Amino acid sequence: MDIGHVLGVIMGILSDPSTYQAMIRISTPLALAAIGGTFCERTGVVNIALEGIMLVGAFAGAVFSYYAQASWGFSEGMAPWVGLIGAVSMGMLFSLLHGVGSIHLRADQVVIGAALNILALGGTGFLTQAIFGVAGASPRVGSFDPVPIPGLVKIPFLGQVLFNHTPIVYMAIVIAIAGQFILFRTPIGLRLRSVGEHPKAADTVGISVYKMRYVGVLISGALGGLAGANLSLEAVSQFSENMTRGRGFIALAANIFGKWTPLGSWLSSLLFGFAESLKLRTQVIDIPPEFILMLPYVLTIVVLAGAMGRAIPPDAIGKPYSKQ
Repeated sequence: MDIGHVLGVIMGILSDPSTYQAMIRISTPLALAAIGGTFCERTGVVNIALEGIMLVGAFAGAVFSYYAQASWGFSEGMAPWVGLIGAVSMGMLFSLLHGVGSIHLRADQVVIGAALNILALGGTGFLTQAIFGVAGASPRVGSFDPVPIPGLVKIPFLGQVLFNHTPIVYMAIVIAIAGQFILFRTPIGLRLRSVGEHPKAADTVGISVYKMRYVGVLISGALGGLAGANLSLEAVSQFSENMTRGRGFIALAANIFGKWTPLGSWLSSLLFGFAESLKLRTQVIDIPPEFILMLPYVLTIVVLAGAMGRAIPPDAIGKPYSKQ
């Protein structure tokens, strides 16, 4: 292997704006699910079910988009928007199961999340065959195309990196910034964080712990469903069985890496997206892709070891609350 040639190829990849465009695109479902996990866990509810919520969202997005065009009379351009609404709605409904079990029944949150992941995997596989008559994958469905932002897309380098994406990618960036502001600069954000830190104190001053925790769980469901819609309506334009392939668990890691903040979760997801982008681009040279994939995990170990400070979760995370 010619080291000089390999280094030249790597430098070419790193200087290519399409590498960073792919990074943002690939990181989008991780970022949306991670931000949803941030809101949920800031209220004190561990959401292991992000994987299942994403899978349900991906399935619902494909089903709603398919029937919107095939049976409900929507145009090709409107069908994916119907799919997006369906994905977000089904994600919230599925997450509601997690909320009832974790908040009102006060069951073990990790066990409930694991059970919902199994339910989502088996249920979407069964329903795919029942609805479409074939096992494993749906037919091709209406999907979103990239929407270049006029003027901005012509900016050298940054134009292609930031301003030539599909709608859900843009949504993820806006949600990360807006989520950071809402969680740390608004009264509702303070209430959400208070029930995850000191639920008894929050209850004492009149904040409904149950209500705030349900809000956090439903937000995670909406964003997890949107993350699933990104996979089925933008990445591959169909649903396939187990198409999330562990992304929900990576999103949990990104949430921790981002220190339970929306903007931190988005930036952490970019790291995983960058590694995946490098893996795809470096297949042309004789470098094992597993070596590239090691990078974010090595950096995570360094961070958690104290290079950037210790990641401290909300104090009441995972602890059911019983109103006295």
